[in-house]
Amino acid sequence: MLVKSAKFIISNTDVTKCPKSQIPEYAFIGRSNVGKSSLINSICSKKNLAKTSSRPGKTQLINHFLINKSWYLVDLPGYGYARVSKTKKKIFQTFITNYFKSRFNLVSAFLLIDIRHEPQPVDLKFMEWLCENLIPFSIVFTKADKLKPMSIERNISNYKKEMLSTNWEEIPRMFITSSHHNTGGKEVLICIEQLNKTYLKNINT
Repeated sequence: MLVKSAKFIISNTDVTKCPKSQIPEYAFIGRSNVGKSSLINSICSKKNLAKTSSRPGKTQLINHFLINKSWYLVDLPGYGYARVSKTKKKIFQTFITNYFKSRFNLVSAFLLIDIRHEPQPVDLKFMEWLCENLIPFSIVFTKADKLKPMSIERNISNYKKEMLSTNWEEIPRMFITSSHHNTGGKEVLICIEQLNKTYLKNINT
């Protein structure tokens, strides 16, 4: 898939105000400082589509971007160690939960994970929550340019082992990306293109 157009549509904290349409959408979410905005900009070949910041927790709204006039990329607030108050964290959790539970046209989530680290409990817990709520998702490892190939393989293997040890029946689809080198985004877009075809086929039958 080639991204020919990427347009910001709306930001809000109220899921009832999200765009009302049958257009398929894909939610990007991960811990704060995982490189989500940089990856979105890299995938869409648009430098300032999503706002990047050196301060973790910059994204604090549900952000909808219309891609190729045919599907939505949804940029969700990060979780983890964002420098916000406990009250704000609870607010984020509430509208993120409401988003995932009420968006009928959400085809899949893309969970971003920093490849440099060992499996983190907060990520594993969020994966379990997605599964418990029957929300399809893929794992997108970010910042691959920061590690050597052998270290990347080791860390991914550790994630797989951790998931299999907790009775996962199937390991989610995984992508290895680097916004710095613009790698891995093409594979994510190919995945979205395939999911779009299946989604459109299902709603038209």
